[in-house]
Amino acid sequence: MHRKLLILGSLSGFLAVILGAFASHGLEKVLSMSELSTFEVGIRYQFYHTLLAILCGSISALSEKSKNTIFYLILIGMILFSGSIYGLATNNLSAFDFKTIAWLTPVGGIFLISSWLVLFFNVLKMKKK
Repeated sequence: MHRKLLILGSLSGFLAVILGAFASHGLEKVLSMSELSTFEVGIRYQFYHTLLAILCGSISALSEKSKNTIFYLILIGMILFSGSIYGLATNNLSAFDFKTIAWLTPVGGIFLISSWLVLFFNVLKMKKK
C-alpha cells in the first residue's frame, strides 16, 4: 500500500503543478479574481494532501490497513473537495452548473479531515522507544 500512496502523492503533485500553471497562465484572463482565488484554494488543499500521501506512504510504522484507509480517504477527499472547487471556480466556463453539486465540497472535506484523524490515532498507538 505504501506504493499506492506514493503513486497517489506523485501523480497528485504533478497535476497540482499543472493546474497551478494553468490557473496562472490561462485562467487569469477568463476568471475573476475571486474565482481565481477559489481555484487556488483547490490547488493548495490538493498539495497539502499530496504531501500527506507521500508522508504516509513513507512511514513504515503505519499498518497496511491504516495506509489503505488513508489512501482512499485522501483519494476520494481530493476528488470531491478539490474537484468540486475547480468546477465551482470555473462554473461560468461550462455548460454544467457545478453549483448543483456544491454539497460535494464539504463531503470531500470530511474525507480529508478523516485521513488526518486516522494518521493521528495511529501515531497515538505507536509504542514509545
